[in-house]
Parts: sequence; structure tokens; C-alpha cells
Amino acid sequence: MKRIRRELAQPTQAPAVAGNTKSEPVLTIPLSLKPMEAEQVDELPRGRGWLYEPKYDGFRCIAFRDGGTVHLQSKKQKSLNRYFPEVAAGLARVKAERFVLDGEIVIPGQSFETLQLRLHPAASRIAELSGKFPARLIVFDLLAGDSGPLIAHPFADRRAALKAFVKTPGFSQAIVLSKATRIAGEALNWLSERGHGLDGIVAKPLDQPYWAGERVMQKFKIWRTVDAVLAGYYQDDATGTIDSLLFGLYGDDGLLHFVGHCRVYNDAADIAKLPQPLKDGSGFTGRAPGGKSRWTGKKQKMVSLEPRLVAELSADHIADGKFRHGSRLIRWRTDKAPEDCTIDQVS
Repeated sequence: MKRIRRELAQPTQAPAVAGNTKSEPVLTIPLSLKPMEAEQVDELPRGRGWLYEPKYDGFRCIAFRDGGTVHLQSKKQKSLNRYFPEVAAGLARVKAERFVLDGEIVIPGQSFETLQLRLHPAASRIAELSGKFPARLIVFDLLAGDSGPLIAHPFADRRAALKAFVKTPGFSQAIVLSKATRIAGEALNWLSERGHGLDGIVAKPLDQPYWAGERVMQKFKIWRTVDAVLAGYYQDDATGTIDSLLFGLYGDDGLLHFVGHCRVYNDAADIAKLPQPLKDGSGFTGRAPGGKSRWTGKKQKMVSLEPRLVAELSADHIADGKFRHGSRLIRWRTDKAPEDCTIDQVS
């Protein structure tokens, strides 16, 4: 069994949240708390000891309410308050004055790209988008309430407390309880909702406390295979090595459109030799990859290739004709012509 983190075993006072100048007691769960994570599995675990929930395609968020102050914390310990003011306002209207919720910020009925538009520097643009496409916080765990922290309690107790908590007066449409089931077959049927923001299924052990930062839950996704054309790669400027391979598919317009990337982990030295004869080729003739990493914000150097190599890839989430996440390289397809790799595979 994993060790409970020191801050959970011996809770200390959280650092003061900006704007909180009252002398009332503060939450004993620190703002530095990391969300509990999930390990990817090929099959859902079965049995009475598991609860299944949808895995939503959004921004993970731990929401703190301490008196009159609300703090929305991202997975990377960044404040999300300015980007989702309607969610912060909804939490501020809850009658309970002190609580910590774990959840996912989503925009119902919209793609992940619409959600990403919120990460904008202009407050006026954020206000416009929040009115046009209001976000919701789908909550799936209660880590603390007015009565104190719950992180040491088993998830079965925390889930029961959460269901009671969302019935507290003052809840708005900005806060939604995640659906859940004890039946694995019912959870698998949810995968038909993948086009509506569902990214898979998360299985949670009912007897476990909240293991901050640990992979205690299990996540299940369905992977699709796509034959795509290698048209470029991102190069690590520091080492000169290949960071990601970039793949495309031909559209009805005859152009080669970017659909996704594949990180290079295994057999990196051998893979690095393959594109060398193809350097300075035509690359993507249609939609091209962006110049900045959405994860680091850093400019990425793309090397264009002559589109001759075909690979069979496995992707877990395809939306708007692109891979939502990185793909897996299964094998090279020397038996398939690049022009036969068409975009109807991801439509």
C-alpha cells in the first residue's frame, strides 16, 4: 500500500488565498494538493469494490471555497479563476462556506478546442466566450466540507457525502454531479457518448482514501487504428533529436492535412534514421500543425518531410478530424501507398 503523503497524514493550514483577510479558520487542505490520478488499463476492473464514472474531456480542477474566496486550481497548480468566472461565481453562491471539490471543467456540447479558447489573455474575450459557451464544473469527489477534511475517508463515504452536498441550497447550473454506476456493462455503454465530451471510463476503488498525486484509479479507453502519412517531425533544439513524429491524411481537396503526432520513446535511434532521406520535402500541403506546444507554450521547430512513409497508428480520442491526444506507433506500412491514406478514416 502506498504511503499517505505527509500533508494528508498531518494536515497543515493552507496558505492564505488572495483576498481572504478574515480571521475565520481556513481549510486544512493545502492549495498545493495534487489531484489523484488514474493508470491506463486495457480492460475495466470488475467486482463490487468499484464505482465507474465517465472520463470527461476537459480541464481537471480542484475547487477550494474558504468563506468568501473561491480558488480554481488546475492540475499543474495554476489558477483558473480568470478563465472560468461563471464557475467561480457558481461556487461562491453555494450555501456551505468551506469545501474542497475535485472535478472537471467542461463546456457541454462543445469540442475541447472551444474549451481551450478560454485560455486567452484578454478579459473581454473571456467574458464574451463565457456568455456564449458557459462552462460547467462536473464534480466527482468531495475532499472537505464545513465539518472538516474527508481525504482519509474511503471513497464510498466521500461519494455519499458528495451526493448530499450537491443538494445544498444555492447550487447553480455551473456545478453538476458526475453520473456513476456500480455496473461495468452500463459504464461501457457510455462510450457511445464519445462525440459529446466523453473520453473514456474511470474505475475507482470504493475502499480507498484520496491518494493525492498517485495513480490509484484506473482509466479505460477505446483505441482506433489509422493509417497515416509521415510528413514532418518536431526536433528538440537542445539535443537535435526527434521529439514527435507528425502525421497527415489526404482530404477530398487532394491536400495532406495534419491529424496528429506520435512521441518517440522506443527504438528512437532506429526511427531517427528513417526520415533523414526525406528532409526538406513538401510536408503538409493543407492544414499544418501549430508552432507552439499546447503543454509548454514553447515554440517547436518543425522539419518538413517528403510524404512517402506510411504508419499504422493507434489513437484513443479523435475529434474534428484530428487526434485529441498523442497516438501510438504500431508498425510501418510499406505495403500501403501514401495517397491511399484518406481523411475519411477520422471523419
